[in-house]
Amino acid sequence: MAVELAELIGQLRSELTEAMHAGENEDLRFEVGPVELELTVAVTKEAKPGAKVKFWVVELGAEATVASATTQTIKLVLDPRRKGRSGPLEISGAEEDDEK
Repeated sequence: MAVELAELIGQLRSELTEAMHAGENEDLRFEVGPVELELTVAVTKEAKPGAKVKFWVVELGAEATVASATTQTIKLVLDPRRKGRSGPLEISGAEEDDEK
């Protein structure tokens, strides 16, 4: 299964925003530092003029199923900021069962 890189980052943004809002009235808060993602991506481009390059995040071991794409491992370091506000971003939330 592959997911577009933009969709993955959008989902990450939504999750961080939800955690930030959930912790607004909590006594214990966590400052968010840089968010590091290491991803295996497939890079594709259609063979028509003006076609854009797309980055698809693939599961480990899925490279063989991406026959017409080149796969690369990339590392993204994102530094979350809140629009119109300075200072560190803080989040809080309940621990999920599968979190480590």
